[in-house]
Amino acid sequence: MTKEQKVVILCYKNNHELNKNTFFGIRISVSWITKKNARHIIERVVMRGMLSDWFEIKKYYGINRIKDEVVRSRYLDKTTLSFCSSYFNLAKEQFRCYNTEPSIRKLWNY
Repeated sequence: MTKEQKVVILCYKNNHELNKNTFFGIRISVSWITKKNARHIIERVVMRGMLSDWFEIKKYYGINRIKDEVVRSRYLDKTTLSFCSSYFNLAKEQFRCYNTEPSIRKLWNY
């Protein structure tokens, strides 16, 4: 992987590298990585990231913060929800996205 394919984020004297392809369409800088944007970053990495991205956010945010943000997330796809449910040893009913109805419903039910 080349340097152009990675986004380098400096956090607390540590170098954390996230795959650029996970954040397509978003400009990421050091100032963007704040508590305010943590849920968005965690959601993107959990749903679309690579295993190396998972280890990086685990180092930066910690497993408890990731768990809290994923549980409060409004949307997770079925695969990600199942993974998080088994990884964090939680019932699917405890996730907000499981209990919240999507705002855009299917147009045709075949």
